[in-house]
Amino acid sequence: MKSPTLAQLRRQLTGLGAKPAHLERILRLWLRAKPLDTPFRKAAAATFFPASLLGALPAFAARLADLARVHAEFPAEDGACRLLLRLLDGQRVESVLLPGEGVCVSTQAGCAVGCAFCATGRHGLARQLLDSEILAQVALARARRSVKRVVFMGMGEPAHNLDNVFSAIRLLGLQGGFGHKRMVVSSVGGPRLFERLAAEIVHPALALSLHSADPDRRAALLPNAPPMTPEALVAAGEAYAHLCGHPIQYQWTVLAGINDGDDEVAGIIRLLRGKHAMMNLIAYNPPAARDSDCAPCGEDRIVEMTRRLNRAGILTRIRRSAGRMADGGCGQLWARTT
Repeated sequence: MKSPTLAQLRRQLTGLGAKPAHLERILRLWLRAKPLDTPFRKAAAATFFPASLLGALPAFAARLADLARVHAEFPAEDGACRLLLRLLDGQRVESVLLPGEGVCVSTQAGCAVGCAFCATGRHGLARQLLDSEILAQVALARARRSVKRVVFMGMGEPAHNLDNVFSAIRLLGLQGGFGHKRMVVSSVGGPRLFERLAAEIVHPALALSLHSADPDRRAALLPNAPPMTPEALVAAGEAYAHLCGHPIQYQWTVLAGINDGDDEVAGIIRLLRGKHAMMNLIAYNPPAARDSDCAPCGEDRIVEMTRRLNRAGILTRIRRSAGRMADGGCGQLWARTT
């Protein structure tokens, strides 16, 4: 059975007698994980919703709940929790509840980019997630704990699913109560992504997967990313930073003997000095139960890279992947059942 899109859910509600104000109210309550018949400004739902719509709310709430159900959960000692979700058609994806009131959501079942250091891409792309399925991950997370930040850093590449991702972002920003800076899209980039970001009414924060300042090396690490040079990627990121008013985060998974050399440090300085940017150095998380040609870099080297970049004026931090003890860290998600 296929999941309904957000537009189909809206049409169903309209067919039940919902006016624009009713649609807005129901979607807001769903995204905030509250009962759909919650009183409106101290007025009972019966005085706000048409009788035909009010009577259909329980069945509609059940339909929303079916969009993503927890198949298994894997808590980590740091307070994160990896959730294996079953979608209506039986497809499985993962999202991660993060410490600090955040949730990491998936935008695809699988991924086609094939990053050398990521387990998701090793399994290929099964299908795009619908906007409703992306939103359902947020609603489900909010039903379990307080969520004030959404990061699109789970399974999949958001730039390969632009319509559904930005449909979800618009609703989260306009009805879900998330400020622009409280939503972060992680992406390998691409011209279509930057065109869409500029055209949207809601401007999320952006985390760009850089991983190498050398174009050939980056292409080898991200084999199916759009063909943008590191210079072009940073130029597009800088333009968006000035448009949205907050810095671009650049992601760099540090791999021993691959992108941890002095040449790469010099390349980062060349690319990012003077830019409205922040560099995140990420320790490599070996994919569970999967062979990989990549190896983690020593902690001392990551610390040294961080110090050198900060001394050069590049705001840099070491990002610790939440949930890695439950195989829910960066690059570890592939919808496994253990």
